Amino acid sequence: MTESIVWVKPGGAELAEVRLSRGELTAAGTAIGGDPLPYRLEYELTTDDRLVTTRLMVEAHGTDPATGPWRRGLELLNRPEGEWHIVARAEGHVPLPPPGGDASALKGALDCDLGLSPLTNTMPVLRPPADGARLLDGGGPAEFLVAWVSVPDLAVSPSRQTYTFVRRDGERSVVRFDSDGFTADIVFDRTGLVVDYPFIGRRVVPETAGAAGAPLGAP
Repeated sequence: MTESIVWVKPGGAELAEVRLSRGELTAAGTAIGGDPLPYRLEYELTTDDRLVTTRLMVEAHGTDPATGPWRRGLELLNRPEGEWHIVARAEGHVPLPPPGGDASALKGALDCDLGLSPLTNTMPVLRPPADGARLLDGGGPAEFLVAWVSVPDLAVSPSRQTYTFVRRDGERSVVRFDSDGFTADIVFDRTGLVVDYPFIGRRVVPETAGAAGAPLGAP
């Protein structure tokens, strides 16, 4: 089943169509933001049956009042043998770092992390470990190397991230995220999708859902 999710975030919002089935995740989303300049972003994400990223496609675009329209494109591919490939392009002139990066620096990474998107935190907490419980169910802590994609410039760099299970609140799990001095306690629903990620995004639940029985992860 495909689920539509909206997260509101500081200065923007994101809509994602997400499908979790037999250990695989596929998603397509659209986000808007205003910092460091107004932009619109579209992405597509696929994983294998271990929730390991296989492909991320991202497009970002906008119009700079001084220099006119601009557009960025990025394709991240993670081959089964663990070799990453990066294809990036840029059109227009805008004061942003160049897109892309050094694919060799991503060796050993399992996941992508799309900047400012709550979606890509789902894969680490749901992936079954070699032994013990999933992070969502009380396992861990676990450290991951990920391919971090900065938004809206689409620069790619390696990032070390640690996830630590904190507690279970009914149908929700709280998992602490740490990376490069940034820490946040992320709330997930029982399917592993983000309900609340402080400073990044909070899930919107339609008012009609509250009357008829709130969906998974409803605040």
